[in-house]
Amino acid sequence: MADLVQTRAEAPPSSRSGRAAKKRAIGATSFHWCLILLAAGAAAALLPLWAPMLMASWMAVAFRPLYTKLTRSIGGRNRAASVATVLLVAAALLPLLLIGLSLASSAVSLGQQLQKAGGASEALQSVFGAQPQGGQGGFDLQRIGQFLQQHRGEAWRALTRVFGAATAAGVGAFIFFYGFYICLLEGSRAREWLLDHSPIERWQAERLAAAYEESGRGLLIGVGLTALIQGGAATVGYLIIGVPQALIFGLLTALAALIPSFGTALVWVPVAAGLFIAGKTGAAVAVLCVGCVVALADNIARPMIARHAHLDLPTYVLLVAMLGGIVAFGPWGLLAGPLLVRLAREALRIGREQRELGRASELLEH
Repeated sequence: MADLVQTRAEAPPSSRSGRAAKKRAIGATSFHWCLILLAAGAAAALLPLWAPMLMASWMAVAFRPLYTKLTRSIGGRNRAASVATVLLVAAALLPLLLIGLSLASSAVSLGQQLQKAGGASEALQSVFGAQPQGGQGGFDLQRIGQFLQQHRGEAWRALTRVFGAATAAGVGAFIFFYGFYICLLEGSRAREWLLDHSPIERWQAERLAAAYEESGRGLLIGVGLTALIQGGAATVGYLIIGVPQALIFGLLTALAALIPSFGTALVWVPVAAGLFIAGKTGAAVAVLCVGCVVALADNIARPMIARHAHLDLPTYVLLVAMLGGIVAFGPWGLLAGPLLVRLAREALRIGREQRELGRASELLEH
């Protein structure tokens, strides 16, 4: 034992420092792997609820000016955030939810009409032609009971799916509203914490954070508000013309307007075609005129709204990002696709600036 201690004591300093450096390198590598595993686990835990959390953070960014005004007028951050949350629910989401629920039965009825039709022409004729007589599609408890007795297994599976979807929607709504409240209260502090603990340089993280917030404002205000304006104009036109299921087609037009350039044409062109096939030529021409007005509204409203919320992506790139996002991530890809493309574009810009700074520093050294 004494000999071993003496051998260690007689070891050269370079050998001891080499062993210490090797030990530190092994420890750093182990920590990096541990960090990667923990980050992957955290991502896996948060990934199922990424959509409501994303919407909550973006909505907090959009409503921060209102939150600031309420803070000044009411006093106290908690009360201001609570009032802002209530205003958000009462002024926007609850009415939209009620409208969506009221249109759900009509949408189901429309889908059943289209499924029963033998072809495209017959489907359009069934929707825009003569309406079915009353009394054939009413709410009949006896028929519903007979159907449930004949299809118990299918009914139970359908009920299970509906219950699962309702549970997921409830959890998502809770995460969204609570996350919106927390982002209003602690958004600035959380942003600073993320910037301080980011593995990249602070100025790089600030640029990416700004691109993230810009994507939220651009999609929610720039794209979303434009879609609501187009959908509202189309709905008014459908109602004046007397298009069957006008509210449903107006809602579909608003959803299609989320796709820039030609989105609304995916609705009003088939509507006009259906009216032509049904022999309602005047109404069909009127729908085409409404479609042109809606397209013109896009060209007028989008630049005006872009002054307050502009997404720094070309129209073609935004369109491809939305459609590709839908293919890759489902309906929420409308948000995820443009966000990822916008962040990637900002990262490429940062990389180019770093290369230019590196070249400039090399020239100065020489």
